[in-house]
Amino acid sequence: MLYALTQWLYALDPETFGFLRVFQYLTLRAVLSAVTALVIGLALGPRVIRYLVSLKIGQPIREYGVSTHLAKSGTPTMGGVLILLGIGLSTLLWADWSNRFIWPVLLVTFGFGAIGWVDDWRKVVDKNPEGMRSREKYMWQSLIGIVTAFYLAFAVSSDASSNGFQVFWAWVTSGFTQPLPAAAALHVPLLKSISYPLGVAGFIFLTYFVVVGASNAVNLTDGLDGLAIMPVVMVGGALGVFAYVVGNAVFSRYLLFPYIPGAGEVLIFCTAIVGAGLAFLWFNAHPAQMFMGDVGALALGGALGVVAVITRQEIVLGIMGGIFVAEALSVMAQVLYFKITRRITGTGKRLLRMAPLHHHYEKKGWKETQVVTRFWIITILLCLIGLSTLKLR
Repeated sequence: MLYALTQWLYALDPETFGFLRVFQYLTLRAVLSAVTALVIGLALGPRVIRYLVSLKIGQPIREYGVSTHLAKSGTPTMGGVLILLGIGLSTLLWADWSNRFIWPVLLVTFGFGAIGWVDDWRKVVDKNPEGMRSREKYMWQSLIGIVTAFYLAFAVSSDASSNGFQVFWAWVTSGFTQPLPAAAALHVPLLKSISYPLGVAGFIFLTYFVVVGASNAVNLTDGLDGLAIMPVVMVGGALGVFAYVVGNAVFSRYLLFPYIPGAGEVLIFCTAIVGAGLAFLWFNAHPAQMFMGDVGALALGGALGVVAVITRQEIVLGIMGGIFVAEALSVMAQVLYFKITRRITGTGKRLLRMAPLHHHYEKKGWKETQVVTRFWIITILLCLIGLSTLKLR
């Protein structure tokens, strides 16, 4: 909105409003996006907390969980609304609304946020810690994931001389046999020219897996004060760097990345995640004044997934978001091991003391702040490894 206003004023009178040309620089708008989201979050945070408390929207705690968490019962949840407000308002203020990637990332973020909101509401109203049934939640996630994947298959494939609809129409008129351009292939980090053509079906499957998988992985990670939000901030910021590179013809060519016109604008969205996330951490730091809930965790995970697809960095997302991957795999391994041992011995056994992984370490005697801080350190290292793939090819 503000970006469009500056463009309009400059076009109206270039001599008078010549100084507004500075807002054409993506890096400046990215910084302003982060600052705007941060200020919005810090300003609205206390009000959001008071409002959630007035509605008696407190987090129910599972009785079979970690005993030290029982004291957190009643802490306001659904604080992810604060994050979404910061991301949404900041992106709309500083991003180019005509960009073909801005609206999809916003719709995915708020779509998954809506699913999380319903899940959180049922937990609070129905006093059911499990919330929305898994099948129902998965159905809505799948719907958003598939629609997003189909759109991005052609949006990512279009270049400066074509648009997504033209690529889609060429695919249809070819009898659904025309392969997607090289930009839509699966790119392997650290290797100069190794990529795997996916085709439309392969691209849709991969995108669906990344977006839905990332959403659920972040949701599983969100179990301790500040544990999920800081890795999201770090990974989101790192993905913003990749968005800037692949959206710049000069940098992408020099660093041997696919050039995806328009992808650079996603940097505005990524820095909004950084600013909104840091503002939320102000209130979510131990002892937390509020939790993000599924409304925040599902939305942020989906946001990271869709940005990784647009920038063609699905594998790098798995590296930088290694904590999210480990948390998700720990739950899968725990369930699988329990079922296998129950079938073999008649009594199910646990591979971990408790899943997800952060609860396992709590059961081993680590304090909550130790788990959180150490997982942050690991994420910093993983993000540095991911960013190193910019040059090490």
